[in-house]
Amino acid sequence: MNIGFIGCGNMGAAIIKGITEAGIIRGSEIFVYDAAASCLEKASADYGITACGSAKEVIKNAGYVVLAVKPNMITAVLNEVDAALAEKNIVLISIAAGKTIKFIRDNLSHDNKIIRIMPNINAKVAAACSAYCANGKVTEEEKREIEKIFGAVGEIMELPESSFSLFGVLAGCSPAFVYMFIDALARAGVKNGMKKDVALKIAAQSVLGSAKMILESGTHPFELIDQVCSPGGTTIEGVVSLQADGFEAAVHKAVDKAVDKDSKL
Repeated sequence: MNIGFIGCGNMGAAIIKGITEAGIIRGSEIFVYDAAASCLEKASADYGITACGSAKEVIKNAGYVVLAVKPNMITAVLNEVDAALAEKNIVLISIAAGKTIKFIRDNLSHDNKIIRIMPNINAKVAAACSAYCANGKVTEEEKREIEKIFGAVGEIMELPESSFSLFGVLAGCSPAFVYMFIDALARAGVKNGMKKDVALKIAAQSVLGSAKMILESGTHPFELIDQVCSPGGTTIEGVVSLQADGFEAAVHKAVDKAVDKDSKL
């Protein structure tokens, strides 16, 4: 199966890295075009992709094509490849934030198989949380192929497009919130006498392990909290302090603010 990428910046390169390292698709079967020659040269050197001279060349050679360009560029790219898409019944995959399937369809002169995917930044370390939706022309077999491809960079789930705005906040914004929490833990370690690099490693590994515990144990977070908190111990002292200082309310407010901002974009 040949796959194409129009754009190989941070997210495009992360996906290419994931699928080549997982052995799902060979680099030579990945056709890539990017207006920035430096990005194209790096992808070619790192992953052995087949570099293309234009977006239309990518369409010509691939059965699945990922539009990995910034949202403000997608209209121009769709206009550029519109005629080429009319000649091939490919699956067109967009990872442009905020651009709906209807938006993509309205910028094309004919019906195409369209999939919209939202990966998050953790795709760079093959630990993404991604969601996708598709129009009625995409087959179940093609959906399974997409799950296989994007599963190489983390977890992927099918969601109704009406849930994409909230998903974009919960999965797209939350890494920044978690990075802030990890950094705050590490700085607290520094405040209490530990070197920053050591404290940062401890904090990051603890968050990683805690997330893994929730996902793999099937245990509710509240129950896990109770398991860690000994009567009269240090953990319950810290938990009560976080509650008193509005930790949970601050998280809720951050999500609400992000959802509100998304609705205005």
